[in-house]
Order: sequence, then C-alpha cells, then structure tokens
Amino acid sequence: MTSTLSARNQTPDLSLDFIATPEQAGQRLDRVLAEVSGALSRSRVKALIEAGEALRDGQPVANPSEAVRPGARYILHVPPPEPATPQAQAIPLTILYEDPHLIVLDKPAGLVVHPAPGNLDGTLVNALLAHAGEELTGIGGEKRPGIVHRLDKDTSGVMVVAKSEAAHHALSEAFASRDLDREYLALVWGLPSPGRGEIEGDIGRHPMDRKRMAVVTRNGKHALTRYATEQAWAAACALLRCRLATGRTHQIRVHLSHKGHPLVGDPVYLRRTPASAKSLGPEAREALLAFPRQALHAATLGFRHPVTGEALSFSAPLPPDMAALLDVLKRDGE
Repeated sequence: MTSTLSARNQTPDLSLDFIATPEQAGQRLDRVLAEVSGALSRSRVKALIEAGEALRDGQPVANPSEAVRPGARYILHVPPPEPATPQAQAIPLTILYEDPHLIVLDKPAGLVVHPAPGNLDGTLVNALLAHAGEELTGIGGEKRPGIVHRLDKDTSGVMVVAKSEAAHHALSEAFASRDLDREYLALVWGLPSPGRGEIEGDIGRHPMDRKRMAVVTRNGKHALTRYATEQAWAAACALLRCRLATGRTHQIRVHLSHKGHPLVGDPVYLRRTPASAKSLGPEAREALLAFPRQALHAATLGFRHPVTGEALSFSAPLPPDMAALLDVLKRDGE
C-alpha cells in the first residue's frame, strides 16, 4: 500500500492516494480514509466524499459508508483551507433597502456569495465587509458574516443579509421554515404543459456525477416548485415565474431540466442543443445558444422584518443580459 497526503501539480491543493489492503476490506470508506490520512477527521472526510472529492479506480464515490474494496485505488482531493477571516474589498453593490438590522440587495450574475476554494476573494461577503464594516463582525460566523441564504454564482437577483444577531437568527428561521415568498424568472427551452403547475421530486446528489444534483428516488430531500408561464415563443422557449415551496440546491434548475425544459444557458443541466431551438430564427437561436450562464433571476423576495414584524417585499428588474435575450425573442416573433 502507498499513501500520501502531499502537494499535487505544484498547487496548494492536497490529495490522498492509496491502494486498499485486504485488512481494510469491508470497512467504511470514510473511516479508512480518515485513518490513512492521519490528519483528517472522519466528519471532514465524509463531507469531502459528499462534495464529490473522492474517486475509486477513477470513478466518483457516492457514499461515505461504502465498503472498501481490496486492491482498489482510492484518491481523495483535499482543497486548501479557506482563510479564517474574509477581507473587506470595495466592490460596488446595488442596495435596495438597508436599516440597522438588515441589507437587501440585487446580486449581479457572476458574483459568488461567500469565499470558497477557487473563489477566495472578490465575493459578496468581501463587498459586504467593505460596505458595512464592523456592523457585520461575528454575525453568523467569521467566514460567512450576515449570510442567511445564497444564490448560485451565475444567478442574479434579490438577497437579504443580516446586520444583527437578532436578524440573523430570525431570518435563518424564516428560510428554514419557508416562511417567506420567493419568485424567480426562468427562461427555459420548450413550452411546459400545462402552462401552470407543480414539479415535485426529491433532490439529491447525482449518482454518477457528485458535482451535480438530480431528482432521485433514494437519499434525496423533498422539493416542490410551482411555475406559471409568463410569456412563450411558440414551442421554442418560455419565460416562467417560479415559486419555491422548498429550498434545495439548484432546485429550479434540476426540476425544470428533469421535466425536459432546461434553463437557457445552464452550463450544468443543459446537456445538448435543444430540439426546440430549430424553430427560432437565426438571430434568436444564436443568442440563446450562446448565452453564457443559466437564465435565472431571483425577481422577488418577501418576508417579515426580523425585528419589527413588518411585511416587506422587494423586487429587482431583469438584468441587462436576460432583458436583451427577451428583446431578441420579441424581434424574432415579429
């Protein structure tokens, strides 16, 4: 057996690489990897496996409790640790509302919410620290100060951030209990039928690709998305208004893709050129196929103020790139 926890490709990333022995056969994978590493806790190893960082003979390992196979080669990628405390960076923000307890903002597409491997700075957290300074110190922890929910990097729209402990606790509870109103605008391929409905299906890690989510029959979490068609361009594509009854990772993207209507531009769940693209004119077809991100926008967020109890609702207009797509589609239909 050989095992190493060493630098890989001249980067600060680490990897564990070993051949399982007969003595290790049948034991839980997370336990064996933790023991072989000599430095990682079992809970840390489990989290890495669930994040898609483990391979067995070159294939992703899906289950931390999987029995180790003798003679198999296991590799565990260990990303470098995140900085303990994000640093303030002067990044422009579009503030929709602010008081001593919270900030509501319109997050642009392309902005990561909090530091993580591969995006250690230049995030919303860095921008918030520059904007609010000491008001965010210690609110919800050092690594994600003020953050009570998130949007994917390439999803735009309304977010709320806590500026006080009372607000952080109340808003976290509201998101956990779904005691709020969230609406998204999604431009999808094809025309869902009926024009208004529900998509229900448990969401969990994709069994073959741990970096993707999927509708699963086992080990998933209940998810429900309601949608209504706002506008349609024949059977080519449609603008949907989606409401979340639950809040799972990539929920709208996964549910709509599962129903055969992936989001325009989705780099993860749009796997091939949609057949419905053929019914568009050349300009519209080229614009939609070239769109570089998922066409998803958090249009509305409504909740009760965490301190005063006042009912609040905030909306953000479509970002310029999505608005431009709709303009192209309008011209195509004329």
